[in-house]
Amino acid sequence: MTGPVPIERVSAEAFVVPTDAHESDGTFEWDSTTMVLCRVTAGGADGIGYTYAARAAATYIDEALAPIVRGRDALETTAAYVAMRIASRNNGRSGVTSAAISAVDVALWDLKGRLLGVPIVTLIGGARDSVPVYGSGGFTSYSIERLQQQLAGWVAEGISRVKMKIGRDAGEDVRRVASAREAIGPDAELFVDANGAYPRHVALEQAARFQSDHVTWFEEPVSSDDLEGLALLVDRAPSGMAIAAGEYGYVVYDFRRLLEARAVDVLQADATRCGGITGFLKAAALAEAWNTPLSAHTAPSIHVHACSAAANVIHIEYFHDHTRIEQMFFDGAARADGGVLRPDRSRPGLGLEFKSSDAARYRVA
Repeated sequence: MTGPVPIERVSAEAFVVPTDAHESDGTFEWDSTTMVLCRVTAGGADGIGYTYAARAAATYIDEALAPIVRGRDALETTAAYVAMRIASRNNGRSGVTSAAISAVDVALWDLKGRLLGVPIVTLIGGARDSVPVYGSGGFTSYSIERLQQQLAGWVAEGISRVKMKIGRDAGEDVRRVASAREAIGPDAELFVDANGAYPRHVALEQAARFQSDHVTWFEEPVSSDDLEGLALLVDRAPSGMAIAAGEYGYVVYDFRRLLEARAVDVLQADATRCGGITGFLKAAALAEAWNTPLSAHTAPSIHVHACSAAANVIHIEYFHDHTRIEQMFFDGAARADGGVLRPDRSRPGLGLEFKSSDAARYRVA
């Protein structure tokens, strides 16, 4: 392919998918998940990208980003990314804005791969053939029985790391963590995620209590805005318990602040929030510069490509809601096999085909 390939069309639509049960974590409750899908067309090919955000992200794509992206060369993804960031200055660059940019950026990478006939991992430059995952769910709304069944089910499938939600009741959390350990046995790693629900002193007490059940990952023990509190946990948590945060990083400076404050043992980044594939690779480079491992937050069908090209990524979150939706909506959705995800190198771009007829009943915009 020679010469520029002008982008002809950019569009977005939103889908609301009910959860298969009521879900909650330490600070929030929900009964549905919203996916915003972006399509970008150029050179006779369509690229798709998506984010998990409010339907307002679809409106923002149509009204604010599409005019910026149309007419640009589909092969120059960085130029489009920079232009979208600049155009979004007066609207704020975090939250819904960054989610919208993320969906468009992923669609542009998918389109570029389709135009060139190669998968995204090849476009970036692969570093490995597979990436470990951890099963993620264990919502605070689940009964003990459902919690144990879900976590033990992942372990039985060969996923050796599992994560549960905590943060509603400190005493009950201790009991639930013990029940989870009982269900998964002594060898699987047990992760917990408080979603910033605890104050500092409670988070410290809980970290000490969780040590007896060999919890190796404590995610957002306090708010991600509390950099001093996170750094306190990094310093004082039991040996072998990693403190993780970063899923709410929207721009590269969010990650820099966490790293400069020594506030994490493992940095998290989410390509559906932090600027798509382009933004995720920036976070990965920054983490590498600080000699800090990186973990991908949710959206496994997107992250499998970027993570296969980033040597410092340690795993991908195999999140219950997102794996369910991606397998409903996409042919070629990533599926864990033996505890790992592998990018499909036989398909161009993301390797996904959107199943429009299956998704139509959930479309809201």
